[in-house]
Amino acid sequence: MDKMNPIFHRPSSFLIFYFTFFFILSGYVQAESNGDVNIALLDRSAKAFSSVVKKAGPAVVHVQVEKVTKGGGVQGQNPLEFFNDPFFDRFFGPHSRRPGKQQREQKQYGAGSGFIISSDGYILTNNHVVSDADEIVVKLSDKRQLTAKVIGTDPQSDVALIKVEANDLPVVKLGNSDMLEVGEWVIAIGNPFELNQTVTVGVVSAKGRSRIGINDYENFIQTDAAINPGNSGGPLLNIHGEVIGMNTAIFSRSGGYMGIGFAIPINMARNVEKQLKKHGKVTRGWLGVVIQDINEDLAKSFDLKQSSGVLIGEVAEESPAKEAGFQQGDVIITMDGKEINDVPDLRNRVAMATPETKVLFGIIRKGKSIDLTVTIGEQPSDLTAKVKGKSTILGNAGLSLQELTPELARQFGYEPDQGVLISDVEPDSSAAKSGLKSGTLLEEVNKHRVRSLEEVKNVLAVSTNPDQILLRVRINQYSHYVVLSLK
Repeated sequence: MDKMNPIFHRPSSFLIFYFTFFFILSGYVQAESNGDVNIALLDRSAKAFSSVVKKAGPAVVHVQVEKVTKGGGVQGQNPLEFFNDPFFDRFFGPHSRRPGKQQREQKQYGAGSGFIISSDGYILTNNHVVSDADEIVVKLSDKRQLTAKVIGTDPQSDVALIKVEANDLPVVKLGNSDMLEVGEWVIAIGNPFELNQTVTVGVVSAKGRSRIGINDYENFIQTDAAINPGNSGGPLLNIHGEVIGMNTAIFSRSGGYMGIGFAIPINMARNVEKQLKKHGKVTRGWLGVVIQDINEDLAKSFDLKQSSGVLIGEVAEESPAKEAGFQQGDVIITMDGKEINDVPDLRNRVAMATPETKVLFGIIRKGKSIDLTVTIGEQPSDLTAKVKGKSTILGNAGLSLQELTPELARQFGYEPDQGVLISDVEPDSSAAKSGLKSGTLLEEVNKHRVRSLEEVKNVLAVSTNPDQILLRVRINQYSHYVVLSLK
């Protein structure tokens, strides 16, 4: 009798072999299938980004500006330095100088981006791209070059509206930046280094960035989508092809991309654009209070459960806040039912409010919750002067000073008439670099004791060195000297 192959001798062995082979083959096929699925997924993602760019790209423009300055070449005087102000460290675009005959006339150039928001030629860009320009040329995606005029600019938000004379232009779709979430994909389109229609992709790294020191009103979207010189004024898009921000600035130690870019939320830009289009200027809301952030110590002092909201240090006379019944020591925690996080949050939201509208504020006064309805006023041009006791005597050094009222003295632990309070310090100013902070008490100026803003002003008037000031300041129990540069 012939012997059978042992592997087939028993049914159980045969089944084991069969199923083992089947599972191995199935796993291989499944792996191949999964690989195809993953590649297909990547392919769909790539096509999605490409589709967004094809749709929005034609409405992204290159903005080139020219400024003519008069110099004194024969006399040896320096010409005006257009775009050389530190503010233009973030002016996204190369510029050059071309002196004219006898060094008396110079043409200086800058470049940025913009995006078309209406088919009849309205374009949004940054104020710092077109500010003070004598000529603006817009280059369209179809290679046409059109001269643009400025409809209006708003330096405080760094938004500008310009217009070219054309019809049936491609436009971008504007989205809702309030709906944007951290981690979402975003796409930046612009003209870095004059390389037209450059596209970069990244995510939203953070929202509500303020205290950057770029604009007066800051609520930036932070992104890691590569932004370089020339992108300024261009759109930041979501995956639906909607503009959710205007690329404005970068954080960089080298002048190039370092992974941190900032964009103005489109909702803020749209609010500014509508006013510029209608009035040529921006009218902002005004409450009329001096405010400060709340730390843990202040929260305990004012019987607060958490360190959120903003503290009112002063209420201006004849202001909307005064008429509504606001008082020193009130803590604003909500505005129209939405929580107030900090000083920039409240400033931005009040500024965005239309004058003469009624707004409901939730406050805490002496540990009790109170609602106050305020009719928002129009922000005055002499805003600082409207707040009693606040001064910008040292404003060129980045300092705002305030009279030390008895209420403020109690809040900060000082004695009445002990000095003058530093109420605000601008980021990146000489005062900030000297280590000065809001809440610090100023006791001496150039070795002269000061107890009021008037005394500070009088001491500065007789100063022998206009470029430097010696200050003695106090934080809690300790005082120290600071040399403040005014250059």
